[in-house]
Amino acid sequence: MSLRLGDIAPDFTQDSSEGVIKFHEWIGDSWAVLFSHPADYTPVCTTELGMVSKLKDEFAARNVKPIALSVDSATSHTGWIKDINETQGCSVNYPILADEDKKVSTLYDMIHPNSSTGNTLTVRSVFVIDNNKKLRLSITYPASTGRNFDELLRVIDSLQMTDNYSVATPANWTDGGDCVVVPSISTEDAIKKFPKGVTEVKPYLRMTPQPNK
Repeated sequence: MSLRLGDIAPDFTQDSSEGVIKFHEWIGDSWAVLFSHPADYTPVCTTELGMVSKLKDEFAARNVKPIALSVDSATSHTGWIKDINETQGCSVNYPILADEDKKVSTLYDMIHPNSSTGNTLTVRSVFVIDNNKKLRLSITYPASTGRNFDELLRVIDSLQMTDNYSVATPANWTDGGDCVVVPSISTEDAIKKFPKGVTEVKPYLRMTPQPNK
């Protein structure tokens, strides 16, 4: 059965480039981004792993730990990391799971028989998992298209903010932008709840400045 948003992310124990990972224990009180790769020494993924290492401070500021996965061994990962650091001008500073037995890939439904990568390799999926170990976002990318990690940071900003306020974020929202008042709150109550102001575009579409800014 495939994972659905709100499900508890499956726990596992698996080797990695930084030693054995007990996933839920490793997450602790943080959020996590788990992103998979079809194999080591793949070109698009090399750029992605480099980008995530450069963005680690951005993830850390949001209390998010990145962790990658590839179906090759931890020894293979060590060699690949050297190439990533050399070609991307970075220092990979997070673990890459060594999923040789495809245990994690199977748990997270990352082996798609109809994928262009074949039925033995993981598709390029990404999962955002919150500090309650719940799955909050999943996206699967084609092999030809690199992932947009700025978009992942944007979604995490939205999730973490909307968890604590009665708002949602509109199309193309970025941190600092106006938010949508959720439908469950009346306009009268919204005016009391959001002292920065509420603009009623339609009775069902009310906007307010981002409440945590």
